Amino acid sequence: MAGRASWKGYLKLSLVSCPVKLFPATSASAGKISFNLLHKDTLNRVQQKYHDPELGEIDRADLVKGYQFEKDKYVVVTAEELDEIEIESSKTIDIDGFVDAAEIDPIYFDSTYYLAPDGPIAEETFAVILEAMRRADKVAIARIVLSGRERLVAIQPIEDGFRLTTLRSAKEIREASGALEKLNAKYGDDMLAMAGQIIASKQATFAPAAFEDRYEEALLALVKSKIAGGQPVITKAPERGNVVNLMDALRRSIEEERRPPAPSLGKAAKAAGGKASAAGKAPAKATAAKAPPKKRAPAAS
Repeated sequence: MAGRASWKGYLKLSLVSCPVKLFPATSASAGKISFNLLHKDTLNRVQQKYHDPELGEIDRADLVKGYQFEKDKYVVVTAEELDEIEIESSKTIDIDGFVDAAEIDPIYFDSTYYLAPDGPIAEETFAVILEAMRRADKVAIARIVLSGRERLVAIQPIEDGFRLTTLRSAKEIREASGALEKLNAKYGDDMLAMAGQIIASKQATFAPAAFEDRYEEALLALVKSKIAGGQPVITKAPERGNVVNLMDALRRSIEEERRPPAPSLGKAAKAAGGKASAAGKAPAKATAAKAPPKKRAPAAS
C-alpha cells in the first residue's frame, strides 16, 4: 500500500493533463541514531522556549512571520495571505521542455520523489505520457511549488511511473573556482600508468545496499555499552604513516592489490576448528599410553 502523498495536482504536457500525486523517494532519518538535549545535572530533557525582549517567555501561537526590509524594521505577512498566493505550478506540473539526462550536471540534483497517477481514471493518460517519454529517451524539465517556493524539476520515466528530482537554482551553485585553484603539479608517464593500473584493479559495481555506516555502528556500540553499564566502547581509527614518496606509495599500493584476499570468517573458523581437532587427537593418544610403574613405599620395620 502506497504511503501518504506529499503533493497532489496535475501533470501537463501541452494540452494533455492528468491528475498525479507525489511521494518522497528518500528518508533522511531512516536508521539514524538521534540524541535529545538534557541538562547535565538533572538529566531532564530541556524544552525550547520563545523569548521576547519586552514580554519575556511567549507562546508559539503568538508568533507571526516577518520580513526584514531595513535594520530592525519588519513587514508582517499572515498565514492567510501566504495561502492566497497561487501560481500555475502550485497545482500543475507543466512540462516546459525535454533534455538529455547527461545535460544535467549532478550538482543541481536536490530531493527525489516518485510521481504516480492519482486514481484509475488518470492511468490511461499517465501511461501514454510515460511510454512516449520512455521511447524518446528524454528527461522533462518542469516547475512545481513545494514547501513555499517554486522549484525547477527533472522528470525521468522509470517502471510504472516517474522519478521527479528537484533541481537547485543557479544562484545556489558556487563556482568551483572559489575553492579550486589551477594545478601546477608535474608527473611522469610511469606514475600515471601505475595509478591507472590501481584503478583498473579496483573496478567495482555500484551497490549502495552493501554500504554500511561504520560510524553509525560505532555510535550504536557506544550507546549499547552505556546502557549495559559497562565501559564505553570507543572506536579509534588506525594510525596511518605519512606517505613521503609518491612512486613508493604507488608501488606499495599495487603490491597490496595483488595480495590474495583474506579468508572469510566462516573459512577461518572452519580452519581453526580443523586445527583444534587435529591438536586434540595428540593428547588422547598420550593418555592411552602405558603409565610407568609406581614405586612401592618401603615396608615398616
